Amino acid sequence: MNSVEILVKEHDNILAFLGAVKNACLNIIEGQEPDTGDFRKMIDFVRNYADGHHHGKEEKFLFDHMVKELGKIGKNLITHGMMVEHDLGRLYMSDLEKALDSYDEKPSTEAKLGIISNAAGYASLLERHIEKENTLVFKYAEKTFLRSLWIK
Repeated sequence: MNSVEILVKEHDNILAFLGAVKNACLNIIEGQEPDTGDFRKMIDFVRNYADGHHHGKEEKFLFDHMVKELGKIGKNLITHGMMVEHDLGRLYMSDLEKALDSYDEKPSTEAKLGIISNAAGYASLLERHIEKENTLVFKYAEKTFLRSLWIK
């Protein structure tokens, strides 16, 4: 299994997790009170696995190499595309945490809205992000420079 195949496999794990995030949001819409403990576990998963482990590898190894090897095209794709989305995901998690704190302090419809909008927003962002990486970024990387690294 090469490095891109490992990243795609990790995407599968993240996509399965995003289904659980969306289900938790649907439960709130359908009238259940938010389980803030479960949402905090979701934040932990994102920060440690999706962002820390997975995005950490992408940023440190693949993206850094793409920027160096592909010049302006790589820099634009990574700096103005993929990295912006990684940062937006981090913002969603930070705002979700604030919404959970607000709900724990004083449950309100507004806090529920913050929980749903940030959790669902993150899920939607990551689904689109993963699709782009799997079908565009990783394929481009394999065709343009990773294949030559494997041959050497």
